[in-house]
Amino acid sequence: MKPHKLLLLALGCSWAMGASAQWQWVDKDGRKVFSDRPPPQDIPDKSILKQPQRALPRSAMAAPASPASAPASEAAAPASGKDKQLEENKAKADAAEAAKQKAEEDRVAKARADNCARAKRAKEQLAPGQLVSNVNAKGELGFMDDATRAAELRRAEATIASDCK
Repeated sequence: MKPHKLLLLALGCSWAMGASAQWQWVDKDGRKVFSDRPPPQDIPDKSILKQPQRALPRSAMAAPASPASAPASEAAAPASGKDKQLEENKAKADAAEAAKQKAEEDRVAKARADNCARAKRAKEQLAPGQLVSNVNAKGELGFMDDATRAAELRRAEATIASDCK
């Protein structure tokens, strides 16, 4: 063979060596992945089956040329930022829940106060010896007898006992 043909053959074989620069790893689902790029950082080193010979280790590619403490602080900063935002959102939700609960308690307290005032007025009106009128379902005016008045008085006293504290 002539030397220039031998040189071209050697060049062609060495050029194909670039195709062998492949990464191979097992992903989190258990499938083999082939790529010309390194695997993501969440893939542990034990899952990497093959890496190119001339490639730097993944830890050297990911780390900058600064001191070793810098990457740890940079990695911690976004996580703590997310945690901080999560805590702020939780605090806001807790505050909104507390405000909602306070509003509900205020509404219940106001309703109890109204019921108490109404029951006290009803008790004063139902005092013995006074004629008490009421309107029946047909819209006719009538008067309470002593048994009905006593039942209404007991109901007003029970309301006062429960709502007037």
